[in-house]
Amino acid sequence: MRLQYHTTEEPTVDLTSLIDVVFLLLIFFMVSTTFERQAFMKVDLPEASAVEDRTDLPESLELVIDSEGRMYLNDMRLIDSTEQTIRAAIAQAAGEDRSLPLILRADRLTPHHYVVTAMDVAAQLGFENLSIATDRSDGPAE
Repeated sequence: MRLQYHTTEEPTVDLTSLIDVVFLLLIFFMVSTTFERQAFMKVDLPEASAVEDRTDLPESLELVIDSEGRMYLNDMRLIDSTEQTIRAAIAQAAGEDRSLPLILRADRLTPHHYVVTAMDVAAQLGFENLSIATDRSDGPAE
């Protein structure tokens, strides 16, 4: 015996399960993503090839590091280049005003750890306006 079944309804696809899976994947990726803030201090790096001469500089602190690691704060030489000396000198020069711009000028042959130490001390003291000064380049290096 053969039974035949005829229907006039069109087949439908239920999308509820698919939408549930998409939402679960979306939630999984949102929860598993980590956002990590790595910068503690905003640093303005100037464009060395497009530097304009400035004559109206505001009052600021300038920390100069020579190629041997000797440090000078506003043209006065620091006793040594340790964190404690840098912290004491900057704190004394700035007083309570942490909004003063701090300009870091290092020789190109300065060992990297001196520059990093100076930046760490500035961040620990609460300075937010740090600039790294460069000299103007007249063209590409040969």
